[in-house]
Amino acid sequence: MAGYRIGEAAKLLDVRVETLRRWERDGALTVERTPGGQRLVPEAEVARLLAERRTEQPTPTHASRRNAFPGVVTKVTKDGVSAVIEIQAGPHRVVSLITREAADELGLTPGMEAVATVKATSVMVEVLDR
Repeated sequence: MAGYRIGEAAKLLDVRVETLRRWERDGALTVERTPGGQRLVPEAEVARLLAERRTEQPTPTHASRRNAFPGVVTKVTKDGVSAVIEIQAGPHRVVSLITREAADELGLTPGMEAVATVKATSVMVEVLDR
C-alpha cells in the first residue's frame, strides 16, 4: 500500500490529525487501513487536497523589497507549458520564464503593473525518504 500514515498526511497538509479523521467521517477523505488497522492516506488523496487548498487565497507574507523591481508588463508570450513575461522596470527590461499556469492564474497581460522579484538563479528539487 502506498500512502502516508495519518500523522504524516496531517503534517503535509498543515492540519491536525483530528481534522483528517473528521474529513474521513464526513466522506471528504478516503483512507485505507493496514492489516493492523492503522489509517493510510493514499498519496493521490494528499495530492488532491494540496491542489484544492492551493486554490484558496495564500496567506500574505513579508519579503525583502531590496530586489523588487516594480514596472509594467510589456509582453506575454505563452506556449503549452511555459510563458515568457517581459516587464519594463524603469530603465531595466526584466524577462521571466514561468509556467503558463502561473501566468494564467496571475492574469498577466501587457499594460498591467507588476513587480519582478529577483532571488535565485536556480531551483533544485529534493525528495525526502519516507
